[in-house]
Amino acid sequence: MISTLRRGLLVLLAALPMMANAAGSAHDLVQDTTNKMLADLTANKEQYKQDPTKFYDALNTIVGPVVDAEGISRSIMTVKYSRKATPAQMQTFQENFKKGLFQFYGNALLEYNNQGITVDPAKDESGDRTSVGMTVKGTNGAIYPVQYTLEKINGEWKLRNVIINGINIGKLFRDQFSDAMQRNGNNLDKTINGWAGEVAKAKEETDKQAAGKPAQ
Repeated sequence: MISTLRRGLLVLLAALPMMANAAGSAHDLVQDTTNKMLADLTANKEQYKQDPTKFYDALNTIVGPVVDAEGISRSIMTVKYSRKATPAQMQTFQENFKKGLFQFYGNALLEYNNQGITVDPAKDESGDRTSVGMTVKGTNGAIYPVQYTLEKINGEWKLRNVIINGINIGKLFRDQFSDAMQRNGNNLDKTINGWAGEVAKAKEETDKQAAGKPAQ
């Protein structure tokens, strides 16, 4: 039985990349596409529950143009390992990174029952990097804060990181990748191909950390 806290955190993780690529401010990007995502989920929820792979495909369609998969992948690998990776290895890891998120966190979003998601007021977006805050209300009324980090790349805002209830997901994944490389004897292919399992471990670590961080 998934605890209320864990479910709330998984919903936040599932929602982290839900931003359609569009011109305009980072804040409006988050607000407009969150609305779009929730509307689509409401309309197709039963179908998605019957066939989650269709939901993963829908997430991929939305996420693909928005997430800076290359930048995030290199950040997770760190310079130590990314400079050793071939273009083919980087591409495989980018795809495995996205698939891992969809598969492990997509089902959690299917449990969302319109408790309430609120995007915080806009912040200064005059530079090429900004943050957008959001809160998600859990089934028990607790509020879970999330903060997206976005960067402007070629004139478009792209997602680079997320902090959930004080837990830095980018750092968590970097630590997980480094640990996997050590366990795999610095075998890059083995670590890349086994990334889905590493995401599962990272999710478990998130749950452990969250247990000591009360919701607001």
